[in-house]
Amino acid sequence: MRPIASRLGFLLPASWVAASALLMGCAGYRLGPTDGSVPGARSVEIRPFADNTLEPRLIEPVASALRKQVQRDGTLRLVTGEPGDVLVTGTLLSYVRNPLTLKPNDLFSTRDYEVRLTARVVATEQPGGRIRLDREFTARVPVRSTADLGSAERQAAPLIAEDLARQVTSALVDGSW
Repeated sequence: MRPIASRLGFLLPASWVAASALLMGCAGYRLGPTDGSVPGARSVEIRPFADNTLEPRLIEPVASALRKQVQRDGTLRLVTGEPGDVLVTGTLLSYVRNPLTLKPNDLFSTRDYEVRLTARVVATEQPGGRIRLDREFTARVPVRSTADLGSAERQAAPLIAEDLARQVTSALVDGSW
């Protein structure tokens, strides 16, 4: 029988190889902006969106979620009392509820819905008015049908607003400025 030191001798080189492989896998990871700019160097002003949907009370969750997502990302600096380098405006275009699943014992009743919110977002460089982003975004969230579907949709409003905010912020941050 071999001594324990000779049996474990292969573990030291193997652990070095494993540790170096893990570190090399993270070598391309970068914190902050992906385009090499300084975080917070550009400021963004977000105006409340216009609402062309028939669903009330969507403007505030969307504006709040978009502001929070911009602050959380940190690439752009949110300004409120002064004009920013980029002005973000938008219009909520449609709010649609599509059935996803039916109730098992009743093929005419929907159990789950997918709620879709589509918005057109325009980002304009200030001053000058050069349009940097003009695109439609569609956010989706599943909603369980309950006896009070309106209440379920009101509870889903912040979730769909967060999904929309993630998409818009990603387009703003990764855009070519």
